Amino acid sequence: MKRLRFLLAFVMLCAGCTSVGSVGMVTRSAADPGALLRNGQPYQEIGTAEGEACRFFLLNVVPFGNSTFSAAVEEALEQSKGDALLNVTVSSSLYGFIPIYNILSYTCTNVRGTAIKFGK
Repeated sequence: MKRLRFLLAFVMLCAGCTSVGSVGMVTRSAADPGALLRNGQPYQEIGTAEGEACRFFLLNVVPFGNSTFSAAVEEALEQSKGDALLNVTVSSSLYGFIPIYNILSYTCTNVRGTAIKFGK
């Protein structure tokens, strides 16, 4: 019985995965980053900004929420009052609870970087 409990606990812990990547500069979806770079737009660093966007799946059929990269970036920029993020780290995670039956699972995208504000 002890072995079964250990095996069950081990399976529950192994029901998640994460991947991580890096990006140089990210702006709001409405901005034109090419024009900002070509014009040599001055900017001021605001500080570290973080954003998270999650999507949940109920019974692996009913999705709700938004886990896109752009939603996480928008949240980070909203909280920091910035216009863009530099040196961005992106991580995406997927978690499942009781993975055999897929009762509830969710995926989250996290972004972290240095928020900047463009000058005029």
